[in-house]
Amino acid sequence: MTKKLDMAKIAKALGAERRGKVRAKGGHFGALALLADVQARFRVPEGGGRATDPAWTERRLVALAPATLRRLGALAAKVRKHGGVQLAPMQLAALLLEKTTTQLSEEDAKELLLRDVG
Repeated sequence: MTKKLDMAKIAKALGAERRGKVRAKGGHFGALALLADVQARFRVPEGGGRATDPAWTERRLVALAPATLRRLGALAAKVRKHGGVQLAPMQLAALLLEKTTTQLSEEDAKELLLRDVG
């Protein structure tokens, strides 16, 4: 069982002040953040099988370019190798899609739309 850290208590003990979340975008620290997210969220279903996020209950088909699927496969392989977590390419895609949509503001979405249309 994983014990959850009380970040407010840790900050207080260190004489610090919490000011919000810091998000790693890419590179080594981004990869470590992604791995930590997978390890914290993925669980093996009661009936067995591949570990997944129990909150993922919807299943949809997503069309991808072959190069995108290859890239996802390579990234998932790195997570498996360095993190010891069994992660399929489309599980990685779902995680990245979820993280991106929660971080994307309305203004960012409008900017993306205008950039793609214009």
